[in-house]
Amino acid sequence: MNSHFLRDLGTAQVLLDKSRAVLTAPVSDLVRNGCGSAALGVLVTLVDIVTSDPAMASCPDDWLATRDLVLHTAAPVTVGPVVVDARLTRVGSSGVVVGTNVYDGNGCDDLDELAATIDRGALVAAATGLVTFARMTRLAAPGMDHYSPGDWIGEVRRTVGDATATSPVYDRLGARVLAAGAVEIDCSPYVVNSIGTVTGGAQAALAELAALSVAPGQEAVDMQLHFLAQVRVGPLRTRSAVVRRAPDHSVVNVRLLDAGDENRLLTLATVTTQA
Repeated sequence: MNSHFLRDLGTAQVLLDKSRAVLTAPVSDLVRNGCGSAALGVLVTLVDIVTSDPAMASCPDDWLATRDLVLHTAAPVTVGPVVVDARLTRVGSSGVVVGTNVYDGNGCDDLDELAATIDRGALVAAATGLVTFARMTRLAAPGMDHYSPGDWIGEVRRTVGDATATSPVYDRLGARVLAAGAVEIDCSPYVVNSIGTVTGGAQAALAELAALSVAPGQEAVDMQLHFLAQVRVGPLRTRSAVVRRAPDHSVVNVRLLDAGDENRLLTLATVTTQA
C-alpha cells in the first residue's frame, strides 16, 4: 500500500446527515508533538478532511475548495481518539461555512456513541474552529465527478495507512529546515491530493514546523490559514516573521510559497505558539 499523509492518520468518519459529520483518528506516537499531545497541524488536517463532507453535501453540483481555516485550541488531546464534530453553518452563493469542535474521545471510538455524548454535553471541546469553502464549477476538479459525500450518509468510511510505518508522519513529509522560519517540502506523492496540489493538511503541518523553528521549545496551539493559490511546480517553501514574542507565547506569520514558480504566494498562515 502506498503511504500518504492523509491515509496515515487512520481516520474513521460518517456523515450523519447532510449538515453534520463526525470523524475520529487515533492519537499514537505517529502524530504526537513534543509535549505528548496530537500536533496542531494534525488537528487542522482532520478538521479540513471532515468539514468538506457536509459542505459538499450541501451543494452537490459544485466543487469546493478550502479558502480559510481557523482552529483555536483550549486543551491538549492526549488520550484519543481525536474526535471532530463538523456542522454546516451557512450556504452562500459563493461559499460554504462549516463550524467544528474538536474533542478528546478518552478511549471511545464509536462514532454514534461519540455523537450522542457530544449532544448530551458530556464532552468538553479541546478546540474550536471555522472553515470557509469557495464554491466553483466541477470542471475545477477533473476526474472527481464520483466524489459525492451526499450519497454516503450513514456510511462509515475508514482510511488505513502504511501498517509498517514507525516514524512520525511529520518525518515522512520530508521537510527540510533551511534556516529559522524557512522550511520546505517537495510536491511528493505523500502530500499531493487527487487534483494534483499539496493537501491543505500538509501545508498546515509545514506552517507549524516553520513557526516552531523560530519559537523552539514551544508548542503550536492556534492556527489561521488563508489558501490563495494551488502549487504548480514546488517545492513549497516558507518565509516566517515573528510578530509577537512574549515570555509565554509567540505569534508567527508564515508565508507558503511555490519556490519553483518564482516564489508565487500560495498560503498565508498565522500560528500562535505557547511555552
